[in-house]
Amino acid sequence: MTPPRLMINEVFHSIQGESTWAGRRCVFVRLMGCHLRCRYCDTEYAFHEGKRRELEDVVAEVVRHGCDLVEVTGGEPLLQPTVHPLMARLCDLGMTVLIETSGACDISLCDPRVIRIMDFKTPGSRESARNLWSNVDHLNARDEVKFVLCDRADYEWAREVVAKHRLHERVNAVLFGAVAAMAPGKEIAGVEGGLPLRDLAEWVIADRLPVRLQTQLHKLIWDPMTRGV
Repeated sequence: MTPPRLMINEVFHSIQGESTWAGRRCVFVRLMGCHLRCRYCDTEYAFHEGKRRELEDVVAEVVRHGCDLVEVTGGEPLLQPTVHPLMARLCDLGMTVLIETSGACDISLCDPRVIRIMDFKTPGSRESARNLWSNVDHLNARDEVKFVLCDRADYEWAREVVAKHRLHERVNAVLFGAVAAMAPGKEIAGVEGGLPLRDLAEWVIADRLPVRLQTQLHKLIWDPMTRGV
């Protein structure tokens, strides 16, 4: 019988840069491939770069780093069915397993021990039509949801989504990020680098939103274009 395999872009040990887990040492397993093309994407290299590896080989590499926090990411990791036995295996080893997913794939298939960080695609991403809204019903108090915002229109859209679905009551954290902080150097919505983080902060304060403002910590530590961090 052929051992289970995945298409892997990279595995690396770094500092978690996002979510409520920011600042923690974390091993990242980046899977190859994505069916979305968000215009601010900062991991386009994961669309096509990667190699097929056996599941147990990937697990062994994760274990060698001696870190009990692991994030499975992409690309879009849920496109590969073998990601589920991979995450279950890591959970079996006592690790805390996070998955970052676009929310365009069914999250209900994930092992219940996995913490899901689901990225709602805003209109500014040009992929909002791909959001799988049935995923909202599967979110739980350990999960987190994320919005990457390009402009004021995105902010207002996200504010309405949070209110409509009472997301702040469903999940551990609702994360708002500005494209200026998430994708440095890209021209988004006619603003150099995207939405200024200060603008987003002031809107959140003014509207008293029950959300957490976030950046990408690793891009403050290392050059924003550095890979494997």
